[in-house]
Amino acid sequence: MSSCCCSSRDRISDLPDEILGKILSLVPTKVAVSTSVLSKRWRMNNNNNLLALVDTLSFDESMVVYPNEEAVSGSSDRFLDFLDKTLRNCPTKTIKKFSLSHRGGRFTKSPAVYGWILSAMEEEESLLEEVHLECTRVEVSLERKLLRSNTLVKLTLSREYCLEVDRVYFPALKSLSLLTVGGLDYNNYRRLIKGCPLLEELFITDIGADAVDPYPPCCTASVKSASIKRLVVSVDMPYGGPRNEHSFRDLHYQSYVKAPSLVYLDYSSHVFMNYRFLDLDSLAEVRLNLKLWDRHKPIYGDVTNLAAGIRNITTLHLSPDSLEAFHFCCKSMPVFKNLLDLSIQSNKKKCWQVMPLLLNSCPNLHTLVFKGLVHRVTDKCGDACACTPNNKHNKKMKKKSKVISCLWTCPVKVLEIVEYGGSFQELKQMRHFLGKLECLETVRVGGIHADNTIFLRANLLSLPIVSSNCNNIHFI
Repeated sequence: MSSCCCSSRDRISDLPDEILGKILSLVPTKVAVSTSVLSKRWRMNNNNNLLALVDTLSFDESMVVYPNEEAVSGSSDRFLDFLDKTLRNCPTKTIKKFSLSHRGGRFTKSPAVYGWILSAMEEEESLLEEVHLECTRVEVSLERKLLRSNTLVKLTLSREYCLEVDRVYFPALKSLSLLTVGGLDYNNYRRLIKGCPLLEELFITDIGADAVDPYPPCCTASVKSASIKRLVVSVDMPYGGPRNEHSFRDLHYQSYVKAPSLVYLDYSSHVFMNYRFLDLDSLAEVRLNLKLWDRHKPIYGDVTNLAAGIRNITTLHLSPDSLEAFHFCCKSMPVFKNLLDLSIQSNKKKCWQVMPLLLNSCPNLHTLVFKGLVHRVTDKCGDACACTPNNKHNKKMKKKSKVISCLWTCPVKVLEIVEYGGSFQELKQMRHFLGKLECLETVRVGGIHADNTIFLRANLLSLPIVSSNCNNIHFI
């Protein structure tokens, strides 16, 4: 027993290099470097380089805890010194994935670290497939006559980067993320997109712009690519500063998308005055979050051309804000002849005014999904809603003529309610749906809390169903 306790073996050093490299590639590089104290074999020297075993480098300054704000500047420089020293001992040819997130510092004016990154990208025998770069404070300038990589498949630029390039060539790039890149102007953005002939995924955001010096959306306002199949756009630049004569609203004039191969679009923004959505015949699924300029009157924006541009889709997801945007800012609703699946998210502060028009514009709708049924009640919700206020005017109108509900002609076969809470308004709305959707075959209800399961299920199961093809409600 004592001999076993006294004897010690460095079992880590017995592992093959391939296994060690895989293990170390799974942790942040600073942690990987610190493990050199575990084994003599792991210590860095001229003959034995630990970093030669890894294929992933990950540096994140946000993991460093500083005692106060004053310590951040000097400590950031020390972090970058560590980064510089580490990269000097790391060969560029073996890395497949590189990630860096830092605050910035005096280092940002030095080409050392970013010189290594660019060299790794341009290396003829490089294995580099992914690069993710984020700088949160001091701007980093990336100036290049030719920015290229024959192997790069995925690239992310986030926050404080200024890109100045004459030409870009990324023949293998499939996924590009430009996340509120403050120093990226339109011309360099256009060169970047043009230099990616096989690009399939594009994620772009313009969020939190300077309220003192407003500027128009750049990347998010114009997308033109023959190859992209998946596009995610998020613009959140709603208001100018109190001393500005022009608000961000005035800078949101036109949104342009031309992408003949596009299949999926996720678009979130305050409403632009005009949209040019062209050559989107391949588009199948769209997720919209269109927000009104609620601090500006009269209502600004026109989504008519946006709606027309996506009219051939098969799946549509609408946020509560989008319902109001379509109601107030769409001059004419197109016929969505191919739309099979419609998903609506509800909010107690947002109305359903556009619902009758929207449902009447979907002649082949198969599945209707509601994420919540509670919404703001108005006298303009129409016959899709059971919550129209019972005022005297409405009673007189009902006596004069019998209104034909849009639900009676709606071809929906599957109705799904997510996050059902069981309130009186929700139960009333369910009665309205089940009593008027004559083509229903399947009803699914989910989100019922365990405490009220029996009671709420009993209430729903007692509701009359007008469709002879629907005999029960399924709880999910």
